[in-house]
Amino acid sequence: MGIQEVARVFYKDRPIIGLDISQTGMKIMSIDRKKMLVTGYGSIDLDPAKVQQSLDTNDGYLTTNVMELVGKNLVGKLASNHVVLGIPAGRTFTRTFTIPRQSEKQLRDAVELEVEQYIPIPMSSLYVDYEVIERTADQVMILMCAVPRTVVDSCISIAQSAGLRVCMVEPSISAVARLLETTEEGHLPTVIVDIGPASTDIAVLDRSIRIAGSLNVGGNTFTLDIAKKLKIPLENAHQLKILNGLSAGSRQQKIQAALKPSLERIVAETRKVMRYYDERIEGHSKLEQMLVVGGGANVPGIGEYFTNELVMPARVASPWQQLDFGKLPQPGKQFRPRYITVAGLASVDPDRMWQ
Repeated sequence: MGIQEVARVFYKDRPIIGLDISQTGMKIMSIDRKKMLVTGYGSIDLDPAKVQQSLDTNDGYLTTNVMELVGKNLVGKLASNHVVLGIPAGRTFTRTFTIPRQSEKQLRDAVELEVEQYIPIPMSSLYVDYEVIERTADQVMILMCAVPRTVVDSCISIAQSAGLRVCMVEPSISAVARLLETTEEGHLPTVIVDIGPASTDIAVLDRSIRIAGSLNVGGNTFTLDIAKKLKIPLENAHQLKILNGLSAGSRQQKIQAALKPSLERIVAETRKVMRYYDERIEGHSKLEQMLVVGGGANVPGIGEYFTNELVMPARVASPWQQLDFGKLPQPGKQFRPRYITVAGLASVDPDRMWQ
């Protein structure tokens, strides 16, 4: 959702950087879009409980960390201070719905009615944005996104405290979709499963995000599952997760048994999102692929697991071949997935912000 009170001319030809704020960390990235060249990036880990409190009370925790991120944790340089800000998908409400073509003049009223019926927060407490994503002779399809005002206002205030100027706010899953669309055959109808440290976001990408869901299972959950089941320290469990995972080996059966409940929850939510798309989205296409991203995607064999469970080609997405880090040292292989969302934010077409 654009911050429309800022005149378009002010941002004309200014480079855009991405800032991603999640439950477990904050990432920033600057990309030269014409060359897909990364000119600067950085990240900082956060305490999930303190993030929650800071978003609700603006107690200074996130402000301190964003200033440290920009001041001390940068590799390279930022091209400007103009930011596209990513909001955790779990804090947003995304819906797709249709109205009769003759009702398009009452589009805003239709959006307000949709909010009142399906979102458990008063309209006055939300920022709501929407766009027409498809028109037929009889119907208009609308994609709507709503975010609590307190979350958006807090995140903007946090960014401003580090001298950053927010010119667009969007759900993190939309940024992921943008990057995958250009690097991973995202023009195909695609299920995206973004496994972060603490949560998993699931969406259907069919020319745009059509439906999205979220659940509180992530890569850290996998580590805890292994540690409890095998009765080993968390550090050892993490090593087993990223080195052995679900791949064939002497420990595969125990690791798979440990991860099964959490993976089944992700599969169940994915089926729910896919079913909604198939049954509720008019003129839907056949879903062609699943792309798994995020830090939790570094479990060997996870692509094959989803392929078997959902009977759909699934693979771990790796958009890094399209990003050139130039002379900058690249993040380690195991840390690259954490930058997918912020890379998507930083690669937005500036003209899109003013549509």
